[in-house]
Amino acid sequence: MNYTTVNKGFTLVEIMIVVVIIGLLAAMAIPAFNKVRETSQTKTITNNLRQIASASDQYFIKEGLTQAATSDLIGSDSYMKSLPQAAAGEAYTTLFPVIMGFTSLSVSKGDGTFVIFDQ
Repeated sequence: MNYTTVNKGFTLVEIMIVVVIIGLLAAMAIPAFNKVRETSQTKTITNNLRQIASASDQYFIKEGLTQAATSDLIGSDSYMKSLPQAAAGEAYTTLFPVIMGFTSLSVSKGDGTFVIFDQ
């Protein structure tokens, strides 16, 4: 009588190798994801600052003033419908100055870094 043994399943070594490979892939993917996320937030903030600068420039040209408050720029019949929502915990200022046709806006992100937009 011949008995043949059939082994089904994975060994502990094979499972450990798969876990190590998954860990290595995660270790490479997470920093790349965080960098893409940070870049996206910075570009969103820059775009928001560009929209605010454009609205304030239109206000400055029309009114001939050198400063604009948020209430002057935002409203249903104003230059902007609403202030952009925060993308990274930033807070936008309520006073937008211009110096000789040059608008410079900056905002502090939630992590303490700054995004600067110069026009």
